[in-house]
Amino acid sequence: MRAKKYAITIIVLLLIFAVGIMAGCGSQPAPQSTPEPAVKDLILATTTSTQDSGLLDVLQPMFEEKTGYNLKIISVGSGAAMEMGRKGEADVLLVHSPAAEKALVDDGVGINYQLVMHNDFIIIGPAEDPAAIKGSNSTESFEKIAEQEATFVSRGDNSGTHTKELSIWKNAGITPEGSWYLQSGTGMGATLNIANEKQAYTLTDRATYLAQKDNLKLEVLSEGDSALLNIYHVMQVNPEMFSKVNKDGAKAFVEFMVGADAQKAIGEFGKDKYGEPLFTPDAGKNEADLGK
Repeated sequence: MRAKKYAITIIVLLLIFAVGIMAGCGSQPAPQSTPEPAVKDLILATTTSTQDSGLLDVLQPMFEEKTGYNLKIISVGSGAAMEMGRKGEADVLLVHSPAAEKALVDDGVGINYQLVMHNDFIIIGPAEDPAAIKGSNSTESFEKIAEQEATFVSRGDNSGTHTKELSIWKNAGITPEGSWYLQSGTGMGATLNIANEKQAYTLTDRATYLAQKDNLKLEVLSEGDSALLNIYHVMQVNPEMFSKVNKDGAKAFVEFMVGADAQKAIGEFGKDKYGEPLFTPDAGKNEADLGK
């Protein structure tokens, strides 16, 4: 009888011990993990220069690893990118046409509008320089090109580069037309190839030119004046206007672009190959001070 009571006591004690172990295990905090985004796909509409220069090849995997979003990049001219924003066909925009951007923000389509970076535009052309523009500022260069009717290839696509080009023609008091003035209707990379084929002049952002320089027989002939500053901004498309916009993903992308990791990557991009960065990071700066 005593043996039976003893066995029962042992069993009870073992059960109490086992329950204590299980309770102790249950009290340990569960490992924390970053929650998966509810909507994983994020549509970025951006200018071709960010793609053609190779910058997004660096930034895209950084953003995706950090946030868990799948970044779907649509590379078009800034005008077309902003039109996608106006239609609610993109979640976030990365563009370089400040006057048009501000109109988008004023209309309430663009929100969380942030300065990201800048570089500059340059006028390039054949080494022979038939219009003798080398060393001239942008307005004088366009005047000489028109006077000589030297072949000029315009993007003609309402992009940020095209908008800048038109502003220079306007400063020169010239409406470009005639057989010497060609419009490619394509992105910057393709326009450079056409200009190279025809040994013509064109306006390009420096980053895309340097990225493709090895395949071109065109030289930098005009650079450095204030009219050639090239500024990039990022903005969300307003989710209150378009219910299908990925609000959280767009906000995450804006925060990423102005954050320390992306700004550092932007400031280093191109140094290894060209000896200088292709873009200057500008988050937190006063736009009026750029280029000084």
